[in-house]
Amino acid sequence: MQYKVAIHKDEEGYAVWVPGLPGCWSQGNTVEEALENIKDAIEIYLETAEELAKSNANELMEVAVA
Repeated sequence: MQYKVAIHKDEEGYAVWVPGLPGCWSQGNTVEEALENIKDAIEIYLETAEELAKSNANELMEVAVA
């Protein structure tokens, strides 16, 4: 799956976040490092969201959007 990310250079390096996943962000000293780090952050975000959904006894369904 692919996600669009936003990246911003500041005095500490590069900040990167996923607008479609609120609170999912990371950083790195280089663009490449920031992009690798956000991949890990996305995986952890999605795993955590799935665990939370299951723990609340919600029914999970998939919905296709055109």
